[in-house]
Amino acid sequence: MIGLPALEADLARQLTLIGFGGADWTRPRAHPDGHVYDVAIVGGGQSGLAAAFGLMRERVSNILVIDESPAGLEGPWDSYARMITLRTPKMLNPIDFGVPALTYRAWWEAQHGAAGWEAVDKIARGDWMAYLRWYRRVLALPVRNDTRLTLIEPVGDGLHRLHLDRQAPLLARKVVLATGIQGGGQWHTPAMIREALPRHLYAHTSEPIDYAALAGKRIGILGGGASAFDNAHAAMRLGVAEAHVFIRRKSLPRINPIRFMERVGFTGRYPALDDATKYRVMASFLGHNQPPTNDTFDRAAAWPGFALHLGAPWLDVRQEDGQVCVTTPQREQMFDFAVLSTGLISDPGLRPELAGLAPHIARWADRFTPPPGERNALIDAHPYLGPGFQLLPRDAAGEAALHGVFAFNYSALISLGLSASALSGLQTALPRLVRGVTDQLFLDDKDALVADLIAYDEAEFIGQWPRQEAAE
Repeated sequence: MIGLPALEADLARQLTLIGFGGADWTRPRAHPDGHVYDVAIVGGGQSGLAAAFGLMRERVSNILVIDESPAGLEGPWDSYARMITLRTPKMLNPIDFGVPALTYRAWWEAQHGAAGWEAVDKIARGDWMAYLRWYRRVLALPVRNDTRLTLIEPVGDGLHRLHLDRQAPLLARKVVLATGIQGGGQWHTPAMIREALPRHLYAHTSEPIDYAALAGKRIGILGGGASAFDNAHAAMRLGVAEAHVFIRRKSLPRINPIRFMERVGFTGRYPALDDATKYRVMASFLGHNQPPTNDTFDRAAAWPGFALHLGAPWLDVRQEDGQVCVTTPQREQMFDFAVLSTGLISDPGLRPELAGLAPHIARWADRFTPPPGERNALIDAHPYLGPGFQLLPRDAAGEAALHGVFAFNYSALISLGLSASALSGLQTALPRLVRGVTDQLFLDDKDALVADLIAYDEAEFIGQWPRQEAAE
């Protein structure tokens, strides 16, 4: 092990070797309301930080990353994520852009040595968050925390005003929504739950849950995805007496198509597919619940209070004597609290910050008609994105309003595959995003840039002929 100071010195040298830094090439914009950023990135988690570094590598540094969380708590890792380790293989290099000293492995080995890396099976969740904090610090990324976006307002001339909660608005030419898994829609709470139970009797796995306050209690968990087992283990580790997981399927999901996608190039080459193939692929993909990792399942199942109910959808839910009464095809059960591992819905119409833009955003339902009997409402609600993650208009009125807004979050899944929606996809998706944003910046100013090129007359060659020495 060499220690982090030595690694950071090596990183500084490597950044110099690849030409990182230098003057921006973008043309500054002026506005009477204040500074205009070339790019505002909404979200300071792994996608937002990496997008910022990617733009700075392309000499676009007039940028700002905003995040609603306090510094160091961006993303899910130290908030609602309850897995012990990441679910992705440790050998992925999602956000380093090929800079060796910026990789997670280099960061780990600097502190624990090569043998320490060999001993790692999967990356611990807390270690990944610590790496992201280091990544932000060593790259000096411009992040403003405790800043929540409330609305994106087009103001003409290719600019957007970002309205903020209890802060003055920002102006930006481009807006990248690096808002994670929930940033393209909202977490799904079935109406059956929402309409039957008071709010203090249930929570979604995406929310903070005080499991310690439920010590000695019984909880029912709806859903068979990986987060259901993460939460069962986390709950019982904090004293919950019983955690019952209910799955409508008659057997546990066993196939994780992401592993196949990683092996055969789907993560990088998926955007080249035609729409009909994308639709078919994603209908299959969404048909698989992501199974728990084997170690996650084993940890949850090892608790004496753990129970798994297969073929047991919740048919009815009601409050009874301050508890949750759940009816399944097998029987009724009583719980002190219900936990929902019911996933999310991607639809830009569900995002408050897009309230003024959503009516103009093209969805898959607007651009593609599947064969009879194959329509998938979940797919149809996703935005239909351009090749650089740009939102596209469904009507002429939306062209100017949407120009410059990019959806680098889970809602890009159907259009661009495992991109911002999974660590597996970031390595190939980030260059695509950066190219999309920088190409737009360049093309927006192409007339002025071309005119400047044609008028350019700064002499570089200073030689003379006849040479002065020969003439003398």
